[in-house]
Amino acid sequence: MKRVTVLLCVCMLVSKLSAQTIEFETASAAVKNMKVGWNLGNSLDAVSTDTTNMYIERWTDRTPKSYETAWGQPVTKPELLEMFSDAGFNAIRVPVTWYPHLGSAFFKKTPATTVWSPYKQPITGDIDPVWLKRVRQVVDYVIEQDMYCILNVHHDTGANNVAWLVADGSIYNKSKDLYVKLWTQIADEFKDYGEKLIFEGYNEMLDKYNSWCFASMNAPGGYSRTDANDAYNAINNYAQSFVDAVRATGGNNSVRNLIVTPYAACSGQGKDKWSDHLNDPYTKFVIPEDTPADGKKHLILQIHYYQQNLEDLLSAKADATAMLANLRSKFPSYKIPVIIGEWGSLNEADNDNGDYKMYKDNLLEYCRFFVQEAKKKSIATFYWKGLSDGDSRSVPEFNQPDLVEAIIKGYYGAGGYNGIDVVNSDSNSKEYQYIYKLDGTKVPDMNTPGLYIINGKKYLKR
Repeated sequence: MKRVTVLLCVCMLVSKLSAQTIEFETASAAVKNMKVGWNLGNSLDAVSTDTTNMYIERWTDRTPKSYETAWGQPVTKPELLEMFSDAGFNAIRVPVTWYPHLGSAFFKKTPATTVWSPYKQPITGDIDPVWLKRVRQVVDYVIEQDMYCILNVHHDTGANNVAWLVADGSIYNKSKDLYVKLWTQIADEFKDYGEKLIFEGYNEMLDKYNSWCFASMNAPGGYSRTDANDAYNAINNYAQSFVDAVRATGGNNSVRNLIVTPYAACSGQGKDKWSDHLNDPYTKFVIPEDTPADGKKHLILQIHYYQQNLEDLLSAKADATAMLANLRSKFPSYKIPVIIGEWGSLNEADNDNGDYKMYKDNLLEYCRFFVQEAKKKSIATFYWKGLSDGDSRSVPEFNQPDLVEAIIKGYYGAGGYNGIDVVNSDSNSKEYQYIYKLDGTKVPDMNTPGLYIINGKKYLKR
């Protein structure tokens, strides 16, 4: 009788614990709390990019360092992420390319000419534990700074012929099991991580023609509606498979915030004859069905946006304003929160022909404006990938410090991250939910002159 009683108590305890809901912030709350973001690009996402010239596989020892440094970036150190945190950034997107680390036949460096096909020489899907350990280490660098970390599947998609995740129905059928296996392994590895870690299912996925902006634009004979619809359906299937795979791993993944992306991460903007088609990625994208353990909303939509014309600042601002308005109208905040996972100019490089030097004043003003306007619409932004680049990441230092300042002021105001903004006497403080004095006392408003803290930012009320 005593034994039965003990067993009953144990069962009741287990039942009680399993019934407890893991508390994670909602997707909307997470996006609102992502203040300023940056992409750790050209690092863990670096690959050979060409199936007929697998130069990393042929000429290196294929350690994580071999891949991490293949595109001109140093090995990432925690000091780099600390620098970004100190500057006011609180979210880092970590692009990762996985296929070279999935047990494929091209792991061998012989014969002398290495040729690989994702379907003729299938990937087994077992992640190299050494690679996974390095990815986890970089993720930890971000999390240890109390920043949001977005972990994704990157150049497994895209226009490179190494891409094995393609927006095509037949290819989806071939790759689905491997894709689910990949995300199951990633999710299992990080299932105990808290709410600051967010998974992104895939990057810029294209159709079998490598069409940008809208599907099948490069189809033989021109646009093919049949192929386009097939591509959009495939995207929706990949998104659903990703959500289902992560949720199935349980633990914190049962409520983790997840990011899904429309075709090509398209911004849905176009002109003239392109306009109707460019909206297709928006109109034909289906938000995946999701049943997180807490019954709340934990899905985020991602798009990318690069400014093409910084010579004309007014036009650049107008295009950005129209894009943000269109994005928010298609995906209102109550339906799904939005991030811009990559943004910047088409030529952000620090060289004589780059926008940073050719149109520097316009670039700085545009970036400040873009972050400011996105914030108004509760859209988080992640700059690609300048600011600290190449050898500057080893120091670490910002090689574009004035651009950093512009982005930071776009979000935090003229006083910057560590500065103090002046609040005019007629400013309405009722829009802020939490207002504190310097001694930590919560107050309902800023009616009297003095220093206040709102969302970690200092304000001087005159």
